Amino acid sequence: MANIQYYDVILKPVVTEKSMALMADKKYTFLVHPEVTKNQVKEAVEKMFPGTKVKKVNTMNMSGKTKRRGMTYGKTAKTKKAIVQLTAESADIEIFEGL
Repeated sequence: MANIQYYDVILKPVVTEKSMALMADKKYTFLVHPEVTKNQVKEAVEKMFPGTKVKKVNTMNMSGKTKRRGMTYGKTAKTKKAIVQLTAESADIEIFEGL
């Protein structure tokens, strides 16, 4: 496994209806590097967003979708998604404010 720094762990936030509904329970969804562990995701969130305290991390591997262009078939890249639950006294994550 490559040496992954905490700023390389989180790739981008996931903004969907379901992820917006989970924000009421202090659960935030991110696309993460495919080789990271739950502990690395927890460490990255606590370092990147000051005042946050992670309670639990759920990860899931998303397989690539089959796509077709004409008669040629291919697959999109596989990704990994993490749902991070914060503690009740934790500060909210700022990038999701105002969405």
